[in-house]
Amino acid sequence: MAMMGGPGLGPMGMRSGPDLPRGRKVRAGTFRRILPYAKRYRGSLVLLVILTAMHAAFAAITPIALKVIIDDGILDEQRDVVVSLSVAVVGLAIVDGFVIFLQTRFSGRIGQGLLYDLRTTVFTHVQRQSLSFFTRTQTGALVSRLNTDVIGAQQAVTTLLSQATSTIMTLVLVLGTMFLLSWQLSLAALAMVPVFLLPSRAVGRKLQRLTRRRMQLDGEMGSVMNERFNVDGATLSKLYGRPEMESASFAAKAGALRDIATTIMVWGQMLFILVTVLTAATTAVVYGIGGTLVIDRTLEIGTLVAMAALLLRVYGPINQLANMQVNVMTALVSFDRLFEVLDLKPLVQERPNARSLPPTGWRGYPAPDVEFQWVSFRYPSAEETSVASLEATDRGKPERRSDTWALQNVSFVAPAGQLTALVGPSGAGKTTITQLVPRLYDATTGTVRIGGVDVKDLALDAVSETVGVVTQDAHMFHDTIRGNLLYARPDASERDLIEACDAARVWDVISSLPDGLDTMVGDRGHRLSGGEKQRIAIARLLLKSPPVVVLDEATAHLDSESEAAIQRALQTALVGRTSLVIAHRLSTVREAHQILVVDKGHIWERGTHSQLLSAGGLYANLYGIQHEPQMDGWAPRGRAPVGYDPDQTQFLGFIVPRVK
Repeated sequence: MAMMGGPGLGPMGMRSGPDLPRGRKVRAGTFRRILPYAKRYRGSLVLLVILTAMHAAFAAITPIALKVIIDDGILDEQRDVVVSLSVAVVGLAIVDGFVIFLQTRFSGRIGQGLLYDLRTTVFTHVQRQSLSFFTRTQTGALVSRLNTDVIGAQQAVTTLLSQATSTIMTLVLVLGTMFLLSWQLSLAALAMVPVFLLPSRAVGRKLQRLTRRRMQLDGEMGSVMNERFNVDGATLSKLYGRPEMESASFAAKAGALRDIATTIMVWGQMLFILVTVLTAATTAVVYGIGGTLVIDRTLEIGTLVAMAALLLRVYGPINQLANMQVNVMTALVSFDRLFEVLDLKPLVQERPNARSLPPTGWRGYPAPDVEFQWVSFRYPSAEETSVASLEATDRGKPERRSDTWALQNVSFVAPAGQLTALVGPSGAGKTTITQLVPRLYDATTGTVRIGGVDVKDLALDAVSETVGVVTQDAHMFHDTIRGNLLYARPDASERDLIEACDAARVWDVISSLPDGLDTMVGDRGHRLSGGEKQRIAIARLLLKSPPVVVLDEATAHLDSESEAAIQRALQTALVGRTSLVIAHRLSTVREAHQILVVDKGHIWERGTHSQLLSAGGLYANLYGIQHEPQMDGWAPRGRAPVGYDPDQTQFLGFIVPRVK
């Protein structure tokens, strides 16, 4: 594949430099927004805190028992004391083990519950985004938010409530016990703590920066694999002879991730080394000073052993406490990245008290008409519709600049139950018109109506039920034919599926397959031919049975046999429905009740096939190019576009544009 260049882009079109979150701070208020997620598990969290306190208490009790065994049992030769306390220590260990088991269970319940809540919340929110969000977003980066970042967010909660509670309680109980046993040895042991804390915090900050960078690389790697590990990406790579280049570029990314992961392991091990060295040094100091006190008969040997045991329980929590802020801030980055997505408001939203259309079409009611009244549209800017850290570069269908009008003052009526064809050069605005009908986008100005009702006043479900769309490249999920068909109507019976496939002229193909409807279609339906996919898409449309149908070049790029089969299927699919059909092959729309000629975002001509040919305008020119290649082409660019007067219900010419 071609390498993308330009500022801020590295190999394979990946963003680098200032877009990476390495130096970005967590936004204010992030912690406050986490609390509602934790409150859902209030009862389990209370039990977790209680269990954590019990575990901390056991950490302090066991060394005291060892002191008593030595001083009051072994040295005084009291066998009963030794045996009974030894059994008690074993019992404490068993109880502590059960407490740890319950801790793990409740922590897992809370953690996995948070993962479920976050994933479903983000997934549902993303599903509500407008189409422009998906044209700009790297799929792999978005998937990384749902997989990697939700885990980091979950750890933020469990770290704050579990580890913080455990650390503080353990330190309070253990240090309190140490000072009760020997304040001299306790001060000697704590005197070395500052020597440990300073390098420990520095290492923690380094790990925070490295973790952020690793999360960014994880998202980039996921995006690369998502694009290359599908049929279209693999085909393009092979056709252009780029597998080796792709492998080298991927290896560079994987190498960067490897190096960062290795560095994280090294710095993480440094923390462990610091704890080990400090523990050994402090233990030596305690034994040195304590041993001298024991020899001088000012300290009992059992107290010395207990102090040494307590020391082993001090420096781990001190290390955790020293890096608590760093660890929490690192985990909060994940929450911050999730909130970036959740804070992006969908451009297409349902209004309060949105209404539904009366049942139409398939229940004996007439299909509704579709009306555009002075509709102008321009694509939203990146700031309105996407998150910078998720953006792809030159991915999917390019969107026009936000200051360029894709449509200007478009007015027409697609009569109820009739076929309206949209024709014109590529990039004229035909697809944009059809995308406004099912509210994939909303008009910037003007009104789009279905059945006389502004689509913005309709419930989103009502629009979805009313409008059915078959695109040029019909998308199939990696599922069976049955699963793809049932996506339109989950309660459809076997007979419904067969009738829809038969009407779409594809049942003969499906029935000849060994698994029939249960045949897997492969990634994006690539196990099927283009014509078969289109006919299955039409069958899916028939199952949905919408009163308004949009066909966006449904027969483009197909062979004559497949096109003929689809045309026969459409004769059934469009009967009685209000239809908007985009076609580049003008021969396929000769029987349309109305043809709209679109160019440069305007409607220039309107009429039937014969009327437009007689007019000798843009339509006649396009038709001549397709059927008489020897004719010199011309386009009436100086003519005024055709407008619609809703009061007189007829099309008029106008000179002064309404949108500047």
